Amino acid sequence: MATLNKGELPGQNDEVCRVDVHLHSTGLWSASEARNFLSYALPRLQLQLALIFLLTQCLHFLFRRLYMPRLISEVMAGVLLGKTFLGAIPHFSDMLFPEEAEIFIDLLSKIGFMFFMFLAGVKMDPSMVTKTGAKAWTLGISAMLVPVSVGLMVSNMTEDKLPLYRRPAISSAVSTLYLIPFPVIATLLVDLKIMNTELGRLALAATLVGDLLSTAASFFVGNVRLKFLGWQSSMVAQIFVLSLALIAIIIFCTRVASLWIIKRTPEGKSVKGIYVALIACAVLASAILSDNVGLQYQFGPFLLGLSVPDGPPLGSTLVERLDTFISGLFAPLLMAYCGLELNLFEVFDVGYLRTLWSVISIEVLTKFAAVFVPAVLCRMPIRDAVALSFIMMAQGIVEIALYHNNFKNQTIDSDTFTALVESVLAIATISYVVVRLVHDYSRRYTGYQKRNILHTAYNAELRVLACTHRQDDALAAIKLLETSNPARESPIAVYALNLVELVGRATPLLINHRLGQKVASSGSRSQQMIEIFQSFEQQYSGLVSVQVFTAMSLQKFMHHDICSLAFDKLASLIILPFHRKWNQNGKIVFDNNALRNVNRQVLETAPCSVAVLVDRRKINHESSAMQSPCHVGVLFLGGDDDREALAYGKRMAKSSGVHFTVVRLVAVDDRSENQWDTVLDTETLKDIKILSSHQNNIAYREEKVKDGPEAALIANAMEEAFDLIMVGRRHRDDSPLLSGISQWSDLAELGPLGDILASSDIKKPVSVLVVQQQVVKSK
Repeated sequence: MATLNKGELPGQNDEVCRVDVHLHSTGLWSASEARNFLSYALPRLQLQLALIFLLTQCLHFLFRRLYMPRLISEVMAGVLLGKTFLGAIPHFSDMLFPEEAEIFIDLLSKIGFMFFMFLAGVKMDPSMVTKTGAKAWTLGISAMLVPVSVGLMVSNMTEDKLPLYRRPAISSAVSTLYLIPFPVIATLLVDLKIMNTELGRLALAATLVGDLLSTAASFFVGNVRLKFLGWQSSMVAQIFVLSLALIAIIIFCTRVASLWIIKRTPEGKSVKGIYVALIACAVLASAILSDNVGLQYQFGPFLLGLSVPDGPPLGSTLVERLDTFISGLFAPLLMAYCGLELNLFEVFDVGYLRTLWSVISIEVLTKFAAVFVPAVLCRMPIRDAVALSFIMMAQGIVEIALYHNNFKNQTIDSDTFTALVESVLAIATISYVVVRLVHDYSRRYTGYQKRNILHTAYNAELRVLACTHRQDDALAAIKLLETSNPARESPIAVYALNLVELVGRATPLLINHRLGQKVASSGSRSQQMIEIFQSFEQQYSGLVSVQVFTAMSLQKFMHHDICSLAFDKLASLIILPFHRKWNQNGKIVFDNNALRNVNRQVLETAPCSVAVLVDRRKINHESSAMQSPCHVGVLFLGGDDDREALAYGKRMAKSSGVHFTVVRLVAVDDRSENQWDTVLDTETLKDIKILSSHQNNIAYREEKVKDGPEAALIANAMEEAFDLIMVGRRHRDDSPLLSGISQWSDLAELGPLGDILASSDIKKPVSVLVVQQQVVKSK
């Protein structure tokens, strides 16, 4: 038992106020006091936590088989222990959840919500707002502005018909319903396993835009509202200035401290525990400061997390160390605590609740339409537009926390709080189930945004992901990039990914070498790759930007590292090294079947176009090639992949140091030819035909072919004339140009002609680039 002295009252030195707080039991065998152990605060709190988490896990074990989100289990655990069920038993609540004990659960749940918002900020990438396309901006702005406008209109129409004491509840509900909380959407995407998909990325980008805009709008509107409520202008101005000052201090100090921590952390290592502890203290301090300047207490931790660089080493370490504890322990406590406050069977005003549910329904349907209509107008498939609309109208922990805060502040009453929490549970369940049913899980990275060379404007930045396993791969990729004509009007962004097989580690690792971390070992293979690409960047300063990564993972998962990074960086082309290598004498000295499997898996799942580079350039030939023009040829049969190869070749042909030739194979008799493909091929070749008559470095010719063997002879003849031959990977199965050779292909991932050009029998120093255009979702 602890005795707390509150001190002597002024003018009454002889009176003392004493409060007895029974913290923990004196023991089972103590005879000094015979008290029930539940009358002690600490044992009672421990039992409360144990019951809440045990019940949450049991309910989730049942509900997940019905495809319900975890939020339902957490709230229902509180409902079962609260006034609705067990709390209705006489003396149950007085014994296990007395009113004087609420403060402990309330404090723990608020601390948990603080850290939950902090981690949500850490997981967010604010730079995504500047990098995202017009589609995400359109969806994010529409999802925020339309519900706000409709909500204000409905609120004004409804409040006039309600008693005065009911009006703040409607305003509070509307102001929360139009929010698009990033933590809720991100949690939903993780639960549905669609975070790293085209749909998930678009949802995150649009949500980030909407969340940041709504947060900024709420901040400014809140200050304006204080003025209308009769606050003095000087007081409102003071709150506004202090809030802005706090925001600036948190962003600046956090950013500087984070970069300092990152620079002191060796590459491939986790951030030290002392830094994590200091950041946790900063989270609590930011909450105190936010609350004292007039902001909501969770705003400071969220802003602090937003200022921490996401990803390794700092962001990933914070999530790894704190996420399980916060998301698995403290955040569910807040939901269960809200469930304890509910009484589902107690209804006082049916007419008012009918009005409230009407407002909720109108606002939810408006948010759905505000996302669905722009998505369809942006030519998204209907299934994806429906899924995206339900994702962005989802609700969860943030809405319930805000409703609970308003309930504790007596802005809303018990009826309103119960109805609003019920609406959150209903919307969360419907969103989860519908997205799970509608979304196509068969194609993880395949999307509907065109990320290929053909649809990349010449004056736009070309983003290329160059994958390397060996130093030879890096040199070959750089030679290809040099031929790609980097220029000020068409710069190239190179993301070099050094793939290392995971040895001696339990978990995969992705290292960004541009963060300025300490280099673990100067003689490592990764360091050699960094120096090679840095030299390339310096040689083409202002024309090429290079960012080097190292991915350590098992070979069977390497394709995920490649596709994920290409997806994150919005790459238009992935360059993969061929699994065979030749020496100066034309003899194969390296043949790795595991790397061939990696290439095949990337070709199947890539989010953009892919090119497999077969490098046969000899060392003595490379030195002379720098002084003479590079002869590049495209073997064109028609189709998406050949048009992509031609688009890449046209970019190369802009350079005066490249002699570019297009050899088009035309079937002598092809009656089954796809007419639409013919139109597209003709349009693509029109520029080349015109340019070939005006520029000396561009040539075009057509060769009539009756079958596959004749096409193979032409391909073999090109070996003598070119340094680089480009060809599409896929062609029509019934094309007469490939009849007789498509059945004998040993390397299916290269296609029939790519297989011929990559043959081990060829002893010429000619490289081959087999191109596959991005597979775009059409339904």
